[in-house]
Formats: sequence, structure tokens, C-alpha cells
Amino acid sequence: MSSTWTEHSGAWPAHLRPGALRWARASGHYHDTIAFYRDAVGLPVIGQFTAHSDTDRAGSFDQLVLYLDNDDAVTAATVPLLEHGFKPDAAPHPYWAANRAVTFHDPDGRGVVFAPWVYGRDADPVDVRPDTSGSAVDA
Repeated sequence: MSSTWTEHSGAWPAHLRPGALRWARASGHYHDTIAFYRDAVGLPVIGQFTAHSDTDRAGSFDQLVLYLDNDDAVTAATVPLLEHGFKPDAAPHPYWAANRAVTFHDPDGRGVVFAPWVYGRDADPVDVRPDTSGSAVDA
């Protein structure tokens, strides 16, 4: 197998200027994994998402999250995906749906989430979940 390395400028494309990035993955050993990255690797814990108990989706939870400035930035960032024939996830994770994020899937099935707020800079949106009537309620 041969590979070719291509040098790129490293600049973000004009339509995609995230204020923060996050990889979100499920963990069967959450506390041990936190300790590994915090204590052994030395990374700071800047936030945790522990209140959610959506175990039905946990095994396949693997996402790249692009936190953008606002809804207009999400629209601009997703236009190229739509132009290439990709469709947003019709049934995204309830947290993303409730907070106006748009999710696509890459060819390997990993989620790519475009969120309309910048994690760590902006206040987190209200964590809401849909109720049985389809309207949103606070979680």
C-alpha cells in the first residue's frame, strides 16, 4: 500500500470557521477513561456530559462537533455538504436536535455535528428534550 502526503496551507475554508472543536465518543469505561486522559496523558477536563443516559445510542456515539458562531454560520458550513448530495440526519441525537445543531454522517457513519454556539465561549444552550407531544421541555 502506498500513500502520498499532500501539504496544505492549514487555513480554514471561508465557509467553515469553528470557534471550537470537540470529538464526542461513547465510553463503556467513562470514569477510567477520564482518569486516563486527565491523570496519565495530562489533558485538562474542560467539561463533562454526564447527565445524559441515552444508552440505546451509546455504542455508536462517535462524532466530530464543529461549534460555530450562530445559525447563519451553520447554514454556510452545511451548504457544500448539501451541494455534494449529503443529507442531514433525519433523526439526530435529541440533544443536538433540541439545540438547533445539524448532523451529517461521513462515509464511515461517524456523525459530523454543526452546532450554532461556541463551546467554552458562549453559554451552553438549554439542555432540552422533546416530550411525547413533540414540543420541547427542560431536562
